[in-house]
Amino acid sequence: MSQKTDLIRRSDDVTRPDLSRRLFLAGTAGTLACLSGTGPASAAIQVADLRGSIDAPDLGLLPDQHADQSSAFQHALNTAVENGRALFLPGGNYPVSNIRFPSGTLIVGVPGRTRLVYQGGGGLLASTQDTSHISLSGVVFDGANRSLGEHTEGLLDFVNVTDLRLEDCIISGSTKTAIVVTRCSGEIRGCQISGAAEAGIWSNEAKGLSLTDNTVQDCAAGGIWIHRWSVGEDGTIVSGNRIERIASRHGGTGQWGNGINVFRAGGVVISGNRIADCAFSAIRSNSGSNVQIIGNSCLRSGEAAIYSEFEFEGAVISNNIVDGATTGISVANFMQGGRMAVVSGNLIRNLSDIGPYPAEVAGFGIGISVEADTTVNGNVIEGAPQYGMLLGWGPYLRNVAVSQNVLKDCRTGIAVTVVEDAGSASIQGNIIQGSKDLAIAGYRWTDQVTGDLSQSNDWEHLLIAGNIVRD
Repeated sequence: MSQKTDLIRRSDDVTRPDLSRRLFLAGTAGTLACLSGTGPASAAIQVADLRGSIDAPDLGLLPDQHADQSSAFQHALNTAVENGRALFLPGGNYPVSNIRFPSGTLIVGVPGRTRLVYQGGGGLLASTQDTSHISLSGVVFDGANRSLGEHTEGLLDFVNVTDLRLEDCIISGSTKTAIVVTRCSGEIRGCQISGAAEAGIWSNEAKGLSLTDNTVQDCAAGGIWIHRWSVGEDGTIVSGNRIERIASRHGGTGQWGNGINVFRAGGVVISGNRIADCAFSAIRSNSGSNVQIIGNSCLRSGEAAIYSEFEFEGAVISNNIVDGATTGISVANFMQGGRMAVVSGNLIRNLSDIGPYPAEVAGFGIGISVEADTTVNGNVIEGAPQYGMLLGWGPYLRNVAVSQNVLKDCRTGIAVTVVEDAGSASIQGNIIQGSKDLAIAGYRWTDQVTGDLSQSNDWEHLLIAGNIVRD
């Protein structure tokens, strides 16, 4: 870290002697420049050689100017990069647009005070393509709710960047997505993202990306999107983020309005996030194989809190808290290839049977719903208005093992399909208390067609044993 960067992060009196040193160094460099016959820019670069960074004002880029500073900004940035230096931006507003980050960009601002304000005109605030080692720290990127051009999906647009680093930045007021990263590696960490008209962060075809410790709030269509154009390994890590108040401006039945949305991306790890007040799901993985959804807090989801659905193979959903949703966890769509999951150690409560659209299929108010090649164990579900658990749907049931779960105060404890051609299920060692209808019941789609299977079971595809049922 450069001396300049270190000084910006400290506010005690230790910085004062260095200010005098800075003036001394500037004077020395100016003298050397005069002796060598070079101009002010060369003097600034010589100062940077001693300090490790270049101050933007030394290159003619001044904060709080009314005129557009795009040209001055680009010149200062290019000069810093050409000389292998960081560009330090003092606090203040910089009205700019269509900035291009060259390889080797290192920009350091004063957190919360250095503001790049988009000037509009049908472009975007900043972008880069086919570059490497882009680092932005302590900068506010303000879209000012001005229209973006048709050629971009985001206020900040990064394409094919190796080692992208955004740290402690603020991104606000985008009329589309705040940050779009396509085929990028690197990390977005500790940033605050709010007020985007689409998503906060949209990653496409990542090549080793981590999204950690960010705050994403008040976005109109999604929080964090991890997408691919075709099904494939992705490996993005989404961890420790705080995601709140995500709307669904486009409506629909769940493709919008999610805190974290995975689409066609394999090997994604979603852990330790706090996700609250999403119009639809806190976490929704569509065709994302080998997804891990671990240790997240999902509060007040408008639809199913956690989804693994459609053409996926492999999901681990464990140790999550779901408090408020229409369905706690849904592992669905065996009819389209969705299979193979572990659902364990989750706590689910305060569910509702009133959803954001007219009820379809089994409806709302379900604790955990699973279909194929799945174990469900060690979960606690309380107060499901319809089913504590729903096992299978019509003929779509195969190799489901349900054990050591606690289901309390659900209308029906466990509903399992008994439609012809349904596969096997084992229901053993669960505690079911306070079911308003039956503890375990067989269903043909939405119709209950058996008595209490915890007392008598004649269905060959079901093994039901050792469950404790209490009033």
